[in-house]
Amino acid sequence: MEYNTIIILQLLLAHVLTDFVFQNKKMVEHKRLYKAKSWYLYVHSILAGVLTYIVLQQWSSFLVPIGIIITHFFIDLWKLHQKEDNLKYFLIDQFLHFIIIIIAWLYLIQGFSNVFPEIRTFFSSTEKLVILIGYLIVIFPVGFIIGKATERWQQEIAVEEEQSSLKKAGRYIGIFERILVLTFILSSNFSAIGFLIAAKSILRFSDSKGGRKQTEYVLIGTLMSFAICIIVGLLILYIIEQTT
Repeated sequence: MEYNTIIILQLLLAHVLTDFVFQNKKMVEHKRLYKAKSWYLYVHSILAGVLTYIVLQQWSSFLVPIGIIITHFFIDLWKLHQKEDNLKYFLIDQFLHFIIIIIAWLYLIQGFSNVFPEIRTFFSSTEKLVILIGYLIVIFPVGFIIGKATERWQQEIAVEEEQSSLKKAGRYIGIFERILVLTFILSSNFSAIGFLIAAKSILRFSDSKGGRKQTEYVLIGTLMSFAICIIVGLLILYIIEQTT
């Protein structure tokens, strides 16, 4: 088990060194400007394989480093052809690299034969399924429910919100809040929920630009969000308790 963990950490270390430590802004700009003609792209991709080879220290094995070089090159080339260099494409880029790392890890530990049984075990576990469903519920349907429930107040503060709030900021704040609340409940850390409510309440009431209507609207949405998450969390704990 320890050996398997070391392998994945070595692969991750090589990737972090390649993409973040030994790559500067000048290199990124050169790659975006010249794309496949940029010699930085080739050096960067080769470096990914060389660092993987050095960190793994499996001197007779060349397949994984070569695979890293090839996949790193094409993943980066795909990203360079996107019109924008924003957070969305950065996350997709890193996710694709991570998938390659996982495949390389499974190859090195000869773990492919264990993947599908593990997936089957996951989807056969009541505890894991109910937790997964709980997070999906608080991230997606709950946001829709709260949006519909507070729709009549949204019209009253629409103009003020456009002038004083970041676009879609409230939506993402709500998602992270609900994830945190559900996590606190499942980890039996109920005191942290009170702290989160208090912190947000102080922040909103200290905002002199927001206006009373906007503050009340946010607090109503927050309390509804927290209440639903608490109910979902307690229901998950109850189901887990009854099935274990």
